[in-house]
Formats: sequence, structure tokens, C-alpha cells
Amino acid sequence: MRLWGYLLVCFSGLITLATAGVDPCHAEMIEKMKAGGHILMIRHALAPGTGDPENFRIGDCATQRNLDDRGRKQAKAIGDWLRSNGIASARVYSSQWCRCLETAKLLEMGSVKELPALNSFYEMTQNREPNLKALRAFMAQQPSDGIIIILVTHFVTISAVSNEAVSSGEGVLLQLNEDAPYEVVGRLNFGN
Repeated sequence: MRLWGYLLVCFSGLITLATAGVDPCHAEMIEKMKAGGHILMIRHALAPGTGDPENFRIGDCATQRNLDDRGRKQAKAIGDWLRSNGIASARVYSSQWCRCLETAKLLEMGSVKELPALNSFYEMTQNREPNLKALRAFMAQQPSDGIIIILVTHFVTISAVSNEAVSSGEGVLLQLNEDAPYEVVGRLNFGN
């Protein structure tokens, strides 16, 4: 029933908000982000290719798949989109992969802290359960009424947490709850 209510809000606001240039489905999520108690998981911006080279090492960007110029532009545009919608700052955490750290910094939403629980397990499947357990524990410790938290991470992490498949530079909004860790509110494409 919750999904139907969300779709009804999106549809009913379509005519009113279309003339104002705001996606009606995003309008409700923007208000929720402003109110706090939410986590915005963002997949890193465009970084051509798939996975990482065999010689991959955390902390050495020369061994990783990185953002290209389009990705840097996309990351800056996400930050601009958030600010233009009244979200000026956030608590920002990132995977230790260079493409995530660079995306997080280019958002210009606040200082960026590395959170290993956000690291990819795409090619290191043995890390899947430990990472997800640590991430869920981190999320459970966050206040259900605090400032918006932005987590910049990878496709596999977002998919495992939200059951949503997002493209580079897209996000999923989660609502923190006192009686349950979180619930998925919806997807955001930031006008990309």
C-alpha cells in the first residue's frame, strides 16, 4: 500500500510541479532529505569500464578504474542539484575506492570520511557478508532524526541494501526508523 501512496503523490503532484520544473516524484524525497533521518546512497559517478585491474590496491588510484571528465562533471552536478533543492550539507561517507572518494569530494556537501563497509565486493565476494553486516550496524546506529547522511558506494552495495539497480551517479533514499533499521523511499537520478 505504501508504494501506491507514493505513486499517487507523484501522479497528483505532476501537474502542479511540472510547471515549476520539479520532478513530482522527487519533490517528496527532497522534503524528506531536508527533514533529516534519511540516508542517501549514491553510486559513484561515471568511471569507464567494469571492475578493477588485477593489480588493484586501495589507496593507489593508478591501480583503479577512475572517474573520467564526464564523471567529474556528473559528480559536481549532483552536488549542485542537492544544493539547488535546499540541501546544503550532509554527513558524507565513502567507499575507499578512488572513484567513490572523488565523487564524494566533488559533491561539496561536507568533509568526507572513509567507511570500509561501503567498499565494493564485486570481485571480492568473500567480503560481501562482512561488509554488509558492518554497513547495517553503522546504519542502525544513526539517529532517526539527524541530518541527511550521504553514502557514496558501488552498484553491488546499493543493490544488496535496497534491491534497487542504479546507474553511475544515481541514488537511493533510505528512511531511518527507530523500530527497524531502514526502509527504501525511492530512487533519484539527480537530473542526469
